[in-house]
Amino acid sequence: MGARSQQWEDNYNKVWEFVTANHRGPSRHHIEEHRMLNWMKFNRRKLNANVMDDAQKERFLRLQELIHSFHRVNQYE
Repeated sequence: MGARSQQWEDNYNKVWEFVTANHRGPSRHHIEEHRMLNWMKFNRRKLNANVMDDAQKERFLRLQELIHSFHRVNQYE
């Protein structure tokens, strides 16, 4: 495993642990979460440009689904 892929794994694990602990994604309103938010935005751009490798793509999509599962639903709709 290369240094880049190890760094990606570390960031992925850090964001995953944050989301499972706080039941939300990283916020732009909290300075201490900016590094995780920027990592998420960078990888979202890579995903949309279709330049992410398949293993990372699958794991990143799973992370996005986890974050989306904590979104609130309007009960009056």
